[in-house]
Amino acid sequence: MSGDIHRRERWIARPPLRYQGWQVRSAVDGASAVAQAERFRPDAVVLDVLLPDLDGPAVARQILALLPEISVLFLTACDVTNTAIPKGDAYLVKPVGLAQIVARLTSLLRRAGMRRPDSDPTPAGSRLRVADLLMDETAHEVTHNGRFLELSPDEFALLRFLMSNVGQVHTAAQILEHVWPDDFGNTSHVVGLHIAYLRQRVDTAGEPLIHTVPGSGYVLGPGITGPSKSGNQE
Repeated sequence: MSGDIHRRERWIARPPLRYQGWQVRSAVDGASAVAQAERFRPDAVVLDVLLPDLDGPAVARQILALLPEISVLFLTACDVTNTAIPKGDAYLVKPVGLAQIVARLTSLLRRAGMRRPDSDPTPAGSRLRVADLLMDETAHEVTHNGRFLELSPDEFALLRFLMSNVGQVHTAAQILEHVWPDDFGNTSHVVGLHIAYLRQRVDTAGEPLIHTVPGSGYVLGPGITGPSKSGNQE
């Protein structure tokens, strides 16, 4: 299994990736990354969105012209809605740990029909399922009706909490306490905003699953039309 790890700066994660069985090549700019890809012919490429010469999506287009089956993972320090990352492409928001990168690369390759020889199947305990909504916590991956959803870290954390408490209504204050316990700057407005973002991503892919219970809070579950069984209310 091969992979091309591409960053502007020298990346300290390169040796650990090799220790985990990856064959790795790196490049200092976009032009070098395209040349490395042509020589090395990797199965996956990780691209920083901001590069000294070309932006990451432009580099990806050149590499995909050479290797149409390659899996691409973007790293960005910005809100993905304000970047040139094509809609639907895989990305992680920095700062990001090596474990997240390895998990997402493994997921992308598995989706492409490949599998690392030394990888184990995802433990069942790391998966959450509600109707046709499936979350793989290890791979940091969510699908609804078979369609992959790209979520920010905050959206993922909020959805994980809701999926772990199916049918239970939680107030905005309770959600803040469980999802963002150390961020004292957050308010109930933040919860409502992220609920709206999740609805745009989750509920447009199939049966609506995220519901507002007037005067009580929010609940996730299939077939909910009225007040749901509540969690511990304030």
